[in-house]
Amino acid sequence: VQLQACGGGLVQPGGSLRLSCVASRRFFNSNAVGWYRQAPGKQRELVAHITIGGSTNYADSVKGRFTISRDNAKNTVNLQMSSLKPEDTAVYYCAIFMGGRYFDRHNYNGWGQGTLVTVSS
Repeated sequence: VQLQACGGGLVQPGGSLRLSCVASRRFFNSNAVGWYRQAPGKQRELVAHITIGGSTNYADSVKGRFTISRDNAKNTVNLQMSSLKPEDTAVYYCAIFMGGRYFDRHNYNGWGQGTLVTVSS
């Protein structure tokens, strides 16, 4: 399965964006999901993670600014991003968590093409 991330775009510093991740019901209802991002020249890093029951974890760099949520009825996981900074510029991906350590990107599957977020004035 591949998850489809969308909602990226160009936003000014301090602005907001809402990303969405869509997959089939079969996978969403039985798996945790993570949002990752990859900036040019950097490794892919965890942004946020949400369990089936709705428990969440965030990277320190986005705590208090980003909120991950899931709507199982719509088979979507959203990432609400606020107070955006230029350093948030990256391609954002979502993926299904397969088990193990949630902060290890090797424990995720279903990476799609991602969606580009650019924070610039």
